Amino acid sequence: MILATVVVPTYRRPDLLDRCLSALVAQEFDPGACEIIVADDAQSEATRRQVDLWSNRSKIPIRYLAPVATHGPAAARNAGWRAARGHVIAFTDDDCIPDPRWLAEAMATLQGDAAAVVGRVIVPLPERPTDYERDAAGLEKAEFVTANCFVRRDVLEAVGGFDERYAEAWREDSDLHFALLEHGYRIHRAPQAIVVHPVRSAPWGVSLRQQRKSRFNALLYKKFPERYRRHIRPLPPWHYYTIITAIITAIVTLATGVYGIGFLAIAAWVILTTRFCIRRLRGNSLAPRHVAEMALTSALIPPLSIFWRLYGAFKFRVFFL
Repeated sequence: MILATVVVPTYRRPDLLDRCLSALVAQEFDPGACEIIVADDAQSEATRRQVDLWSNRSKIPIRYLAPVATHGPAAARNAGWRAARGHVIAFTDDDCIPDPRWLAEAMATLQGDAAAVVGRVIVPLPERPTDYERDAAGLEKAEFVTANCFVRRDVLEAVGGFDERYAEAWREDSDLHFALLEHGYRIHRAPQAIVVHPVRSAPWGVSLRQQRKSRFNALLYKKFPERYRRHIRPLPPWHYYTIITAIITAIVTLATGVYGIGFLAIAAWVILTTRFCIRRLRGNSLAPRHVAEMALTSALIPPLSIFWRLYGAFKFRVFFL
């Protein structure tokens, strides 16, 4: 009997998927009581062949699945758990490395009144990480992340699984977390169910591209306003709005010849942006390339972030600042 199904969403990352599957097939768990489903959002023949090779040499059954209706990690995970045979669905990501005792420790915790279990995520960092690496390490303190969680299949059916409107890897795990809490389900913690989540290398200026994820904050807020304020952010990012106000004031006043106020607004923008940049550099890498990246992106992040937040508010029809 299959007790647990591990669902791994992936998208054109063969080296990372190999590393993840290598850790999963080495689990200290009865291979006849579990299975692995790789949900390939790219529908790639190369990934299908890769999974077939792993299936041929693994004692644990491994299946390939290509979601076709919608795309994104939420949709891939839904396709995975709906095709699963296990009573418990274990979620991790293709860039994660589960500990050999990961599955056994979590399953031992998922007893009694527990509807879900959250394990521990470890994000190794260098002594002086980049801002991107430090931000990724926030996973270690997150309450509920799909890099390391386990949910009973009947519970997923009851709450409807993941909301597939989260088309990127952002807030879909918080959405499921809040849905479980809203339904009164108990979530236990398994600190010995460990997943290591190495930080992937990122291109220069990656923080600018990440701002577009802010639009999904609006969707989460619309669905769970009280829990959003309690668990995510109690107030809007007023420092961003202050910076934008300084920018707009400078543009308008200089364009209309009110130079005194215009120069004061520019000075305020420089001071606020510099403080933001220094905060991002505190305790992080001071390599010249990284400092230059922080200087440029600190000037651009506030307007980009607010643009995407307001875009999300418009898209999901919710008053959200």
